[in-house]
Amino acid sequence: MARRVFMGRHLLIDTPQGDAGPNEMLEVVRGLGFVQLDSINTVARAHDLILFTRKARYMPNALKTLYEQDKGLFEHWTHDAAVIPVEFYPYWQMRRERDAIKLQKQWKNWRRDGFEAQLQVVLDQIREQGPLSSSDVGKEEARGSGGWWDWHPSKTALEYLWRTGALSVVGREGFKKRYDLTERVLEATLSDPTNAPDVEGAIDWCCNGALDRLGFATHAEIAAFWAHVTTAEAKAWCIAALERGDIIQVQVEGADGTAKSAFARPSLPDDAGLNAEPTSRLRVLSPFDPALRDRKRAAHLFGFQYTVEMFVPKARRKYGYYVFPLLERDRLVARVDMKAFRDRDCLHVKALWPEEGVKWTSARAKAFEAELHRMIDLAGVSKVTFEDGWLRLNGV
Repeated sequence: MARRVFMGRHLLIDTPQGDAGPNEMLEVVRGLGFVQLDSINTVARAHDLILFTRKARYMPNALKTLYEQDKGLFEHWTHDAAVIPVEFYPYWQMRRERDAIKLQKQWKNWRRDGFEAQLQVVLDQIREQGPLSSSDVGKEEARGSGGWWDWHPSKTALEYLWRTGALSVVGREGFKKRYDLTERVLEATLSDPTNAPDVEGAIDWCCNGALDRLGFATHAEIAAFWAHVTTAEAKAWCIAALERGDIIQVQVEGADGTAKSAFARPSLPDDAGLNAEPTSRLRVLSPFDPALRDRKRAAHLFGFQYTVEMFVPKARRKYGYYVFPLLERDRLVARVDMKAFRDRDCLHVKALWPEEGVKWTSARAKAFEAELHRMIDLAGVSKVTFEDGWLRLNGV
């Protein structure tokens, strides 16, 4: 039952159908709270696959239109870079103020020296020239060769000004951000810090919003959802909300039969997900899907142990560089290593591993192939191919 509540809150109960234009996708992002951005394009970028999983007619231009033209979203950080409904912008003021202090200390040691001297220079340049990217600023500064983190001072200044509110990201060229003055991007009612809630109000909004999107959660899970509040702040909020009767304590039974204590709304017994029948359509999940972001929570609810092995040395990988979980009804039934080879015009399946206790029946095989063929437009190819020996029924 806990899985169904969880899936309902993550918009995974229903068959992913219906229109998928900018307005429909805004409703999906509002429901989820935010969608993580990621540049890796093994099959499709994470944000695109997250949205496709919930609206199968989705194509990336809908998000681009919603973000860059309609200004229905803004970009900032939760646990990572994400697109967020623009009406939430005032609730990021606490995060921006905290980042101003934290990043100034961190980046003095982590980034190259001199970014603070470039803050006003970069602001003035954007004010005069309009939206710019990191390649447009600090052209006289040496570019490092130490990787994406080796930013030149003006690039660091751009990021600092964005994270702290003076600049906003207005779009991307490829995956390179373009920045403009926030005062030119957002209405004053949204961007004016004096219109933002105080710290107590922001914490209350964050904790309420997190719990409503999770269905049930510990105080640590509530804190981690937006990654704005501390665990201590979330714990204090839970204690106060419990005393007011706004939340209750529940026991959440996991896949292994063990129960963990969590907080929920008093209305949880009436949750629509409890009586909903999850769709039988097999779906490919992004490794960064909101339902999987908390690996411990996924392991408890689904009995699914998952690691993104791109961060694991190749010799120590159990599965592959970028492996996608497969969702069927309320179970994670398999994981698949696949990649879109656009030069070969194919979505190529290298290997699939059914989870322990899952039989790879002909019905599942047909459902899997059907989903792959639904994905080819998103992947930018026209056919699906399979490597010899791709079905790993006897482990790795």
